[in-house]
Amino acid sequence: MRKKRKSGDGGFNIWRSYSDVMAGVLLLFILIMSLTLFQAQKSYDESIQERDEKLALQAEYTADLLAKQNTIEEQEGTIKTKDEKLTALAQTLAEQEAKLKEQQALLNQQQTDLDEKTTQLSEQQTKIDNIIGVKAEVVEALQKEFQKNNINVNLDSQTGALTLDASVLFDVDESELTDAGKEALRNVLPIYCKVLMEDTYKNYLAEIIIDGYTDTDGDYAYNLELSQQRSLAVAQYLLDIQGEFLTEDQSLNLQDYLTVNGHSMANPILDADGNVDKEASRRVEVKFRLKDDEMIEELSKIMAGSEESAADTATEAGADAAAN
Repeated sequence: MRKKRKSGDGGFNIWRSYSDVMAGVLLLFILIMSLTLFQAQKSYDESIQERDEKLALQAEYTADLLAKQNTIEEQEGTIKTKDEKLTALAQTLAEQEAKLKEQQALLNQQQTDLDEKTTQLSEQQTKIDNIIGVKAEVVEALQKEFQKNNINVNLDSQTGALTLDASVLFDVDESELTDAGKEALRNVLPIYCKVLMEDTYKNYLAEIIIDGYTDTDGDYAYNLELSQQRSLAVAQYLLDIQGEFLTEDQSLNLQDYLTVNGHSMANPILDADGNVDKEASRRVEVKFRLKDDEMIEELSKIMAGSEESAADTATEAGADAAAN
């Protein structure tokens, strides 16, 4: 037969069971809280580590960005310097191009001037050729006339100057023509003057010149007077006989053309050794000058100067072009 439990013991058991349950629940709660705290701490630690890694990565990225920024700034500075250089170079090229255009304009003007001068020189050269041609014709006509009359004379083939030996014309220290001198002059002067006074050449004739020269002995003033008197004697004899071979009109013209000079001991004749040939130096020269002889000399100077000027201009222009 069972014994009946006491009502007091039953209440205690229930409370103890409840306490055990509550203790178990509390323990379970503590375990869950501990696990949760552990997981939270782990997550926090992982978050901190991840944050540190991100911060380190960000710092590295920032450093890389700064390095790249510095590189870009340096490149921008280089580009800016290059741009400045390019700008300066472009400005220099523009200035050089302007100078080149100026030089080209100058060259064009110089070429125009040169063309004009070339045309002018060509015209002047034609004139000179014509004048020289006339002089050559006169000299040739004189040579032919003397040859035709079988007279041997000392006639310069370039200038047409006729040289007469003073020792044949005059005695020593005398200015009066000898008979032999008059005969010599009668043989050569008519031929010489007739050719010059021909209508073909008369319009070109400016002067018929008689020059007297002595040797280098004695006083200059004395020789000057002697040379003048001798040339004057030849001229006077020519005027005395002109009517024998010239017409009246030609005789009047001859007086207008005739010029007499004395040169004393100037321009002596030298021998092959360079010494003064006194006998040859004592002479009388009969020569002629055409109206344009001076123009020939002047034009020759102008042409020489123009050619030098053209050469200098071309050289300077070439140098400027090469420099630019």
